[in-house]
Amino acid sequence: MSDKPELTPVTLPRLLEELHNISDMRANGELNKDQFEARFARMIGELRDRRIDATRADILQALAPLATDGTLRPEEHFRLTKKLGLV
Repeated sequence: MSDKPELTPVTLPRLLEELHNISDMRANGELNKDQFEARFARMIGELRDRRIDATRADILQALAPLATDGTLRPEEHFRLTKKLGLV
């Protein structure tokens, strides 16, 4: 058995909320490019550790509009889905 405690999975609404939050912060100038990158990378790492409490299809369906509405740039959307093993 692992010595690490089991982490609670992240809900899909929580993931979307956080993605919108950091995107808004970037758009408002609250985060510069490097700060956004650090938060985005940390989020991906946490999601890989904790997992997302949704099916692959549900996650992809929920993330797809974020690439078209400007919340995530296409390269960020690709990176997120690739690092999470969704593509």
